[in-house]
Amino acid sequence: MINVLRPNLIQTNEKFMMEALKEARKAALKNEVPVGAVVVKNNKVISRGHNLTEKKQSALVHAEMAAISKATKKLKSWRLIDCDLYVTLEPCGMCAGAIVLSRVENLFYGAADPKAGVVESIAQALDNPKLNHRVKVTGGILKEECSRTLSEFFKALRGKNV
Repeated sequence: MINVLRPNLIQTNEKFMMEALKEARKAALKNEVPVGAVVVKNNKVISRGHNLTEKKQSALVHAEMAAISKATKKLKSWRLIDCDLYVTLEPCGMCAGAIVLSRVENLFYGAADPKAGVVESIAQALDNPKLNHRVKVTGGILKEECSRTLSEFFKALRGKNV
């Protein structure tokens, strides 16, 4: 279920997406695909994560997975009740599953991922009424900046390979 942004939430959502973009830039500096995420509880960032797939040589180290893992350790609970996740790119299937299983309240994402995004692009995985937990979703927050971060990274990468 995709939410429509309420005007009073726009500034807050942009503020936290900017924090996720900071994480995406950290990934880019490490030659990782620049995706960043933050978990927010009570209007405060409680964890951060960015892609480390290449460094760790693991498909499991996506930004969302890192941020969720750190948040569960901080809260000493696998349930992220009353927590929101901000991520710069629409989650893949693995990350969407982790979002549901960890009981994230709200997912906010920036750019759509037409090749692997399962929130709205190639599937609506979080909108299944059979799930035992429903996540509220709002997409398109700072989507131009999130998209540009990815585009510039891949443009620079292609330039190095020429």
